[in-house]
Amino acid sequence: MDDHPEPSTLRVFVALAPPDDAKDELARALQPAYARYPRLRWNRIEDWHITLAFLGELPATAVPPLRAALAGRAASQPALRLGLRGGGHFDQRLLWSGIDGDLEGLHLLADSVRDLVRSCGIEFRERPLHPHLTLARSRRDDPVSVPLAAAGLTGFVGRPWRTERLHLVGSNIGRGPGPIRYRDIEAWPFAAAARTGDDGGGGNDGALTGR
Repeated sequence: MDDHPEPSTLRVFVALAPPDDAKDELARALQPAYARYPRLRWNRIEDWHITLAFLGELPATAVPPLRAALAGRAASQPALRLGLRGGGHFDQRLLWSGIDGDLEGLHLLADSVRDLVRSCGIEFRERPLHPHLTLARSRRDDPVSVPLAAAGLTGFVGRPWRTERLHLVGSNIGRGPGPIRYRDIEAWPFAAAARTGDDGGGGNDGALTGR
Protein backbone atom coordinates (compact mmCIF):
# COMPACT_ATOMS: atom_id res chain seq x y z
CA MET A 1 0.00 0.00 0.00
CA ASP A 2 1.35 3.44 -0.95
CA ASP A 3 1.78 5.60 2.16
CA HIS A 4 2.59 8.67 0.04
CA PRO A 5 -0.53 10.37 -1.35
CA GLU A 6 -0.44 11.86 -4.82
CA PRO A 7 0.59 15.56 -4.69
CA SER A 8 -2.11 18.17 -5.27
CA THR A 9 0.13 19.94 -7.81
CA LEU A 10 2.61 18.70 -10.39
CA ARG A 11 5.44 20.44 -12.26
CA VAL A 12 4.70 19.37 -15.83
CA PHE A 13 6.05 19.57 -19.37
CA VAL A 14 5.41 17.92 -22.73
CA ALA A 15 8.45 16.40 -24.40
CA LEU A 16 10.09 13.98 -26.80
CA ALA A 17 12.85 11.55 -25.81
CA PRO A 18 15.62 10.05 -27.96
CA PRO A 19 15.75 6.24 -28.07
CA ASP A 20 18.13 4.48 -25.71
CA ASP A 21 20.78 3.71 -28.33
CA ALA A 22 20.97 7.36 -29.41
CA LYS A 23 21.36 8.43 -25.78
CA ASP A 24 24.03 5.79 -25.22
CA GLU A 25 25.92 7.09 -28.26
CA LEU A 26 25.96 10.61 -26.81
CA ALA A 27 26.90 9.31 -23.35
CA ARG A 28 29.96 7.63 -24.85
CA ALA A 29 30.97 10.91 -26.49
CA LEU A 30 30.61 12.61 -23.08
CA GLN A 31 32.94 10.23 -21.24
CA PRO A 32 35.95 12.62 -21.45
CA ALA A 33 33.80 15.48 -20.11
CA TYR A 34 32.49 13.36 -17.24
CA ALA A 35 36.10 12.78 -16.19
CA ARG A 36 37.38 16.32 -16.77
CA TYR A 37 34.49 18.27 -15.22
CA PRO A 38 33.34 16.29 -12.17
CA ARG A 39 31.93 19.39 -10.47
CA LEU A 40 29.21 19.78 -13.07
CA ARG A 41 25.76 18.63 -12.01
CA TRP A 42 25.19 16.01 -14.69
CA ASN A 43 21.63 15.02 -15.58
CA ARG A 44 20.82 11.33 -15.57
CA ILE A 45 20.61 9.81 -19.04
CA GLU A 46 17.10 8.63 -18.17
CA ASP A 47 16.06 12.27 -17.80
CA TRP A 48 17.29 13.50 -21.19
CA HIS A 49 14.38 14.97 -23.15
CA ILE A 50 13.44 17.58 -25.75
CA THR A 51 10.93 19.94 -24.16
CA LEU A 52 8.09 21.05 -26.44
CA ALA A 53 6.06 22.97 -23.85
CA PHE A 54 6.96 23.71 -20.23
CA LEU A 55 3.72 24.13 -18.30
CA GLY A 56 5.05 24.79 -14.82
CA GLU A 57 3.18 23.91 -11.64
CA LEU A 58 -0.32 22.60 -12.35
CA PRO A 59 -3.10 21.34 -10.10
CA ALA A 60 -3.43 17.57 -10.39
CA THR A 61 -7.02 18.07 -11.56
CA ALA A 62 -5.71 19.71 -14.77
CA VAL A 63 -3.87 16.57 -15.86
CA PRO A 64 -6.73 14.21 -16.94
CA PRO A 65 -8.15 16.44 -19.73
CA LEU A 66 -4.60 17.18 -20.85
CA ARG A 67 -3.87 13.47 -21.11
CA ALA A 68 -6.89 12.88 -23.31
CA ALA A 69 -6.03 15.78 -25.61
CA LEU A 70 -2.38 14.78 -25.99
CA ALA A 71 -3.29 11.16 -26.68
CA GLY A 72 -5.38 12.30 -29.63
CA ARG A 73 -2.63 14.59 -30.87
CA ALA A 74 -0.03 11.83 -30.80
CA ALA A 75 -2.29 9.45 -32.70
CA SER A 76 -2.44 11.89 -35.63
CA GLN A 77 1.27 12.83 -35.64
CA PRO A 78 3.68 11.03 -37.98
CA ALA A 79 7.06 10.20 -36.52
CA LEU A 80 9.75 12.85 -36.96
CA ARG A 81 13.29 12.02 -38.06
CA LEU A 82 15.76 13.71 -35.73
CA GLY A 83 19.33 13.34 -34.47
CA LEU A 84 21.68 14.69 -31.81
CA ARG A 85 24.37 17.05 -33.01
CA GLY A 86 27.07 19.17 -31.40
CA GLY A 87 26.79 21.04 -28.14
CA GLY A 88 26.35 24.50 -26.68
CA HIS A 89 25.49 26.35 -23.52
CA PHE A 90 23.16 28.96 -22.07
CA ASP A 91 24.88 31.73 -20.08
CA GLN A 92 27.94 29.53 -19.38
CA ARG A 93 25.79 27.66 -16.84
CA LEU A 94 23.75 25.06 -18.71
CA LEU A 95 25.29 22.50 -21.08
CA TRP A 96 23.21 21.07 -23.91
CA SER A 97 23.40 18.93 -27.03
CA GLY A 98 21.68 20.22 -30.13
CA ILE A 99 18.93 18.61 -32.21
CA ASP A 100 19.17 18.14 -35.98
CA GLY A 101 16.86 16.74 -38.63
CA ASP A 102 13.23 17.68 -39.30
CA LEU A 103 13.34 20.90 -37.29
CA GLU A 104 10.44 22.40 -39.21
CA GLY A 105 8.27 19.44 -38.25
CA LEU A 106 9.50 19.70 -34.67
CA HIS A 107 8.52 23.38 -34.42
CA LEU A 108 5.12 22.64 -35.95
CA LEU A 109 4.55 19.88 -33.42
CA ALA A 110 5.55 22.16 -30.55
CA ASP A 111 3.19 24.89 -31.80
CA SER A 112 0.29 22.46 -32.06
CA VAL A 113 0.99 21.02 -28.60
CA ARG A 114 1.05 24.50 -27.08
CA ASP A 115 -2.23 25.41 -28.79
CA LEU A 116 -3.74 22.17 -27.53
CA VAL A 117 -2.65 22.87 -23.96
CA ARG A 118 -4.27 26.32 -24.10
CA SER A 119 -7.45 24.78 -25.49
CA CYS A 120 -7.61 22.76 -22.24
CA GLY A 121 -7.72 26.05 -20.30
CA ILE A 122 -4.10 25.83 -19.13
CA GLU A 123 -2.08 29.04 -19.28
CA PHE A 124 1.71 28.91 -19.22
CA ARG A 125 4.68 31.15 -19.90
CA GLU A 126 5.53 31.17 -23.60
CA ARG A 127 9.19 30.41 -24.26
CA PRO A 128 10.84 30.29 -27.71
CA LEU A 129 11.60 26.74 -28.75
CA HIS A 130 15.33 26.01 -28.87
CA PRO A 131 15.42 22.23 -29.37
CA HIS A 132 18.08 20.66 -27.15
CA LEU A 133 18.88 18.06 -24.52
CA THR A 134 19.97 19.54 -21.19
CA LEU A 135 23.05 17.61 -20.07
CA ALA A 136 24.51 19.43 -17.05
CA ARG A 137 24.51 22.60 -14.95
CA SER A 138 27.50 24.34 -13.42
CA ARG A 139 28.02 25.61 -9.91
CA ARG A 140 28.00 29.36 -9.40
CA ASP A 141 31.75 29.52 -8.83
CA ASP A 142 32.57 27.57 -12.01
CA PRO A 143 32.19 29.73 -15.16
CA VAL A 144 34.46 27.65 -17.41
CA SER A 145 33.47 23.96 -17.23
CA VAL A 146 30.26 24.26 -19.26
CA PRO A 147 31.78 26.22 -22.19
CA LEU A 148 34.74 23.84 -22.30
CA ALA A 149 32.49 20.78 -22.24
CA ALA A 150 30.35 22.32 -25.00
CA ALA A 151 33.45 22.87 -27.14
CA GLY A 152 34.28 19.20 -26.71
CA LEU A 153 30.97 18.25 -28.37
CA THR A 154 31.52 20.42 -31.46
CA GLY A 155 32.22 17.50 -33.77
CA PHE A 156 29.61 15.12 -32.38
CA VAL A 157 27.03 13.89 -34.91
CA GLY A 158 24.72 11.13 -33.69
CA ARG A 159 22.88 8.63 -35.81
CA PRO A 160 19.40 9.61 -37.05
CA TRP A 161 16.33 8.22 -35.31
CA ARG A 162 12.57 8.51 -35.44
CA THR A 163 10.48 9.84 -32.58
CA GLU A 164 8.40 7.16 -30.94
CA ARG A 165 6.15 8.79 -28.35
CA LEU A 166 4.78 12.05 -27.03
CA HIS A 167 5.57 12.29 -23.31
CA LEU A 168 3.73 14.11 -20.55
CA VAL A 169 6.35 14.42 -17.83
CA GLY A 170 6.24 15.42 -14.18
CA SER A 171 9.16 16.30 -11.91
CA ASN A 172 9.79 16.27 -8.18
CA ILE A 173 11.44 19.69 -8.16
CA GLY A 174 10.75 21.53 -4.93
CA ARG A 175 9.69 18.32 -3.18
CA GLY A 176 12.91 17.49 -1.36
CA PRO A 177 16.64 18.21 -1.04
CA GLY A 178 17.78 15.64 -3.62
CA PRO A 179 18.37 16.08 -7.35
CA ILE A 180 15.56 16.68 -9.81
CA ARG A 181 13.96 13.47 -11.03
CA TYR A 182 11.51 13.15 -13.90
CA ARG A 183 8.85 10.53 -14.54
CA ASP A 184 6.41 9.94 -17.34
CA ILE A 185 2.87 10.69 -16.29
CA GLU A 186 1.95 9.01 -19.56
CA ALA A 187 3.39 8.59 -23.07
CA TRP A 188 1.54 7.95 -26.32
CA PRO A 189 2.91 6.40 -29.54
CA PHE A 190 2.98 8.49 -32.68
CA ALA A 191 1.30 7.35 -35.86
CA ALA A 192 3.79 5.39 -37.97
CA ALA A 193 6.36 5.55 -35.16
CA ALA A 194 7.89 2.43 -36.68
CA ARG A 195 8.02 1.78 -40.42
CA THR A 196 8.91 -1.52 -41.97
CA GLY A 197 12.28 -1.32 -43.71
CA ASP A 198 12.93 2.24 -42.45
CA ASP A 199 15.26 2.23 -39.45
CA GLY A 200 16.49 5.79 -39.89
CA GLY A 201 19.68 4.85 -41.73
CA GLY A 202 20.71 5.06 -45.36
CA GLY A 203 19.15 6.76 -48.35
CA ASN A 204 18.48 10.41 -49.00
CA ASP A 205 14.84 10.50 -47.92
CA GLY A 206 14.63 12.49 -44.70
CA ALA A 207 18.40 12.74 -44.38
CA LEU A 208 19.61 14.99 -41.61
CA THR A 209 20.75 18.41 -42.65
CA GLY A 210 23.74 20.23 -41.23
CA ARG A 211 23.44 23.54 -39.46
